[in-house]
Amino acid sequence: MKRYLLILIGTLLAGCSDPKQKLNILVYPQFLDPGIVAEFEQLFDCKVTQDFFDTPEVLSGKLGGGGDALYDVALVLSDALPSLSKRGLLAPLRHENIPNLRNLDPHFINTPLDSGNRFGAPNTWNFNGLYVRRTKNQVIDETFGLIFDPAKQLGPFYLFDDTTMCIQGALRFKGYPGNNTNLMQLQEARDLVLNAKKRALGFANPSASMSRILAREAVLAFAINVEGARGMREDPETYFFVPREGGDIWFDNFCVPARAPHRDLAEKFINYLLDAKVGARVADFNLAATANKAALEFVNPSDRTNQAIYPPPEVMKRLEWSKDLGEKVTKLYDEIWTQIKSK
Repeated sequence: MKRYLLILIGTLLAGCSDPKQKLNILVYPQFLDPGIVAEFEQLFDCKVTQDFFDTPEVLSGKLGGGGDALYDVALVLSDALPSLSKRGLLAPLRHENIPNLRNLDPHFINTPLDSGNRFGAPNTWNFNGLYVRRTKNQVIDETFGLIFDPAKQLGPFYLFDDTTMCIQGALRFKGYPGNNTNLMQLQEARDLVLNAKKRALGFANPSASMSRILAREAVLAFAINVEGARGMREDPETYFFVPREGGDIWFDNFCVPARAPHRDLAEKFINYLLDAKVGARVADFNLAATANKAALEFVNPSDRTNQAIYPPPEVMKRLEWSKDLGEKVTKLYDEIWTQIKSK
């Protein structure tokens, strides 16, 4: 009898343990469709836990603060790949474990920011511009002058609470390259932003800016195209566009942190996201353009024709790929941003 009790207790204790594999991922809030995560958990008999960040600086801080040994997968912007890899915070992808890398569009293979896709698997791509509320039949002058030229100001507006994008918008308005290392031109851009700050409602991230325009508290803000697409879907009186001076374009990458505790499962997850049909679902969920060429035929047809998601060739020519400007220039941008925010 005692023997059977011991067997029963052992069985119950075994049932209380959780034999499932764990996968810890670090992504933007609401980036992954819960259905996609649930399906992966079922397919690979694992448990996925998500942690979130809202800016590249927070991501860098989390990985640099020991997160490279906690997280298995991290979503990394293309221009952040060089610095994170140089700091030893990312593990090289084992391509033999991610055969769906073959599904990528050639534009996202072997880019200057990640030669040979050594550290990142591109997923979706985005660009920035302006998001505006317009009255019926109103013709919008599609220029950064709506922000930086007081004579063109349409009404209350928000500045982008992001170092690089805000400064680069001012640089482009002046006719300078966005990926800029010229100190005098950067100082001119700083002064433009400071002048705009006096007239602005303040600084806000794209999501907050969109919400305030939808609530009619503002009429204009810097925006990322995915936020603009969401806003336009909710309120057709709003409008997203890339100014004639141009904008930035970048892509999101799924990466494996350097000391990921479940590296094999992490690469299975990345490979799963690169499946053509799954990749289309990721893009549809985010209202974002996919870097997965094989996924395009499965993308929502209305998204494929939405110029706020897939811009036409003439707009693509105005978009400049974000670059790694190096540690010294990054520090210079940070110093200029500190001057802007403190005055």
